Amino acid sequence: MNLSVFQKAKKGNYHCGDSYFYIETEDGFLCALADGLGSGELAKESADAVMKVIQWNPDLGIEALVKKCNQALVGKRGVVLGILRIDFHTGTYSYSSIGNIGVITIDADGKRSRNIPLAGYLAGYPRPLRVARGKAEKGMFFLMFSDGVNDRRLSSELTRTRSVEQITHRYQELYGQFREDDTTLIVMEYD
Repeated sequence: MNLSVFQKAKKGNYHCGDSYFYIETEDGFLCALADGLGSGELAKESADAVMKVIQWNPDLGIEALVKKCNQALVGKRGVVLGILRIDFHTGTYSYSSIGNIGVITIDADGKRSRNIPLAGYLAGYPRPLRVARGKAEKGMFFLMFSDGVNDRRLSSELTRTRSVEQITHRYQELYGQFREDDTTLIVMEYD
């Protein structure tokens, strides 16, 4: 996997309330992005708590990970969460998004698909979950982003370069100064 990240705190804030984690093994790849509700230190605390759960349990399925993350949020602010898993042996991907974590897939031919996240957030009580699945193809891109990223700005022109570094660098150049919210853009290429 090739990966590049652009992340900045909300204008005027020291702490970014978004946290992410990724790991690649011989068997597959896992990437998660959490946006703590609100901004600042308390938002960061919730987002970091969820990322620690995922770090400690990278082999769990998406459903089990979300359940454990939800348990870690009892007594804390909630989070919105996106998780992407790619299985190298089966050549498949799966992802789930709760709240306003966006996921866009772009196949090798440039065809884009935008997920519709499940409404709501995790805050320590049971939630329904929807997991999207598909075939991972060589050259396929996955964009995962928090609500600080305006998905209209992730145009086909911006992603045409087919380089993860160029996409995040160009996004930062064009829009990095306009941050009304914590902003995280993770661009991944299945290679």
